[in-house]
Amino acid sequence: MRVEGASIGGETPPIAADIFAPFSETPSERPFVVGQVGQSLDGRIATLCGESRDISGQAALDHLHRIRAHVDAVIVGARTIVLDDPQLSVRRVPGTNPARVVIDPSGRLDSRGRWLADDGARRILVTGERSSVSCGAETIRLESHAGIIPPAAIVEALFSRGLKRILVEGGARTLSTFLETGHLDRLHVLVAPMIIGSGQAGLDLPPIAKLESALRPRVRAHLLEGGDVLFDCDLSACRWNFRAGARGRERP
Repeated sequence: MRVEGASIGGETPPIAADIFAPFSETPSERPFVVGQVGQSLDGRIATLCGESRDISGQAALDHLHRIRAHVDAVIVGARTIVLDDPQLSVRRVPGTNPARVVIDPSGRLDSRGRWLADDGARRILVTGERSSVSCGAETIRLESHAGIIPPAAIVEALFSRGLKRILVEGGARTLSTFLETGHLDRLHVLVAPMIIGSGQAGLDLPPIAKLESALRPRVRAHLLEGGDVLFDCDLSACRWNFRAGARGRERP
């Protein structure tokens, strides 16, 4: 693990350019998917009461917005929309707003929410084949299994619509599903210098019996202003399905 000290806030410094190099180096015939989670030292993204807004510091928030500025689409689950009503826009750094994609297998959302703001960015709802939800956004209907739309189908559908670089921003269940099924190329973990003690975990993955089955990405760590640490995790060497436990299995 390589550790570097630098600020990611403000204008893009050389360290940030290096971090974002993989976003543009991916071959044009395949998508590039990055996950992001901002959490405490003990791996929490919210308290038991759901408070989460002040966990990440200013430099960490700048980095999240810079990721958005480097991708074509940002994905969140319906629960994130209900609980947080995020804007999913680029506000803290220069750049263009990505397409806002919400996964809602059961059609629980309505036409409210800041993600539906008419600001020129595409708004895409990914929902189940039998869902009757209508919220005014572009709609993609895909088959769901046990209430989950497979990440592979979502990525393929977005890629076919010209959205090559994709950020999976949350929540924990959505991000964990993409990681578990081997559909993340990169994972940016932003760790804030605080200990919450209890609350919602940033990742929720199936248990493993032996450490040899654990994911061991190549990692570079960067110290940000304010004390947050960015762990840039390259998952390209460890894509396999947790449930299958098959090491080295490449995603289709």
